[in-house]
Amino acid sequence: MSQLQQFANAAPEVLANAARRAVPPESTQQAIGYPSVFLLVLVGSLVPVIPTGAVVSGAAVVAFHQSSPFSLLYVFLVGAAAAFLGDTILYWLGRRGVGSKNGSRWLERIRDQAAPERLAQAQRKLEQRQIPVLIVSRLIPAGRIPVMLACLLARMPLRTFSRGNFPACLAWTATYQLIGILGGSLFPEPWQGVAAAVGLTVAISVAPMLWRKARGTQPKRRESEVGS
Repeated sequence: MSQLQQFANAAPEVLANAARRAVPPESTQQAIGYPSVFLLVLVGSLVPVIPTGAVVSGAAVVAFHQSSPFSLLYVFLVGAAAAFLGDTILYWLGRRGVGSKNGSRWLERIRDQAAPERLAQAQRKLEQRQIPVLIVSRLIPAGRIPVMLACLLARMPLRTFSRGNFPACLAWTATYQLIGILGGSLFPEPWQGVAAAVGLTVAISVAPMLWRKARGTQPKRRESEVGS
């Protein structure tokens, strides 16, 4: 056998070994991954520019493919704790704005993110049932901020808000973690499952906004049709 043939036969094994060495061990992934998930979910809860659901789903995919039986549990605990802490801090900052004469930039930021019709709907539901509305608001895309603002305007105490928000964060984390587990079970490679889970969670988050925009353009189209 020539040297060229020997090299060709050995090349796949060499590349596989190199790929395995390039992937950091699970201990390193966990040491970096869990703090990153906590920080991203926490920041995303305060400033909703980070798709926090996609972060939890992607982390769940990676945890699903790890050998440790506690990886998924750790992702759940880290995600729920970060979401709860972020909501608590944001609500506390909002309450300071409500109690202040001049308000605060955090309260204005919450107001800017809550559509008037969604706020009115949240206020009506909040008058009937407080805790269930808080739980459901976390599961509905773009439902968290209007309900939080309604709680602020109703001057709900922080303790009452936290009592309803705690199970809401648990249910929210479990929902998006199940999406990640589903993506991890359908695809053999972790990156494939992460891509699928992130794409699905982003689509779930964007769909209500697109639907509202589509409904907002329908009356204009009808008026133009009548005028023509």
